[in-house]
Amino acid sequence: MTLKIAGFIWLDDVIDKLESKHGVTPEEVEEIFTQQVRITRMKTGHFRGEDVYRALGQTESGRYLAVFFVYKLSHEALMLSARDMDRKERKSYG
Repeated sequence: MTLKIAGFIWLDDVIDKLESKHGVTPEEVEEIFTQQVRITRMKTGHFRGEDVYRALGQTESGRYLAVFFVYKLSHEALMLSARDMDRKERKSYG
């Protein structure tokens, strides 16, 4: 699936969680969207056109990440979480 991402929306508590719980930086998350990324819709959002998606991608340093975000009508991604891919996701990513 191809989505046009015009920008990223970061909430402070999400940034803190990514860094403390998963050891992921916002810069790493944004990097995967400049590389080959595989995006799938995970569930329908509470508001029309604002569904939750998962992006599987690789950072420039080679780290494989699973990133979860809400795709906003403004074509921005509201970041929810990011972590290292699990074995199943890594196999799906190829």
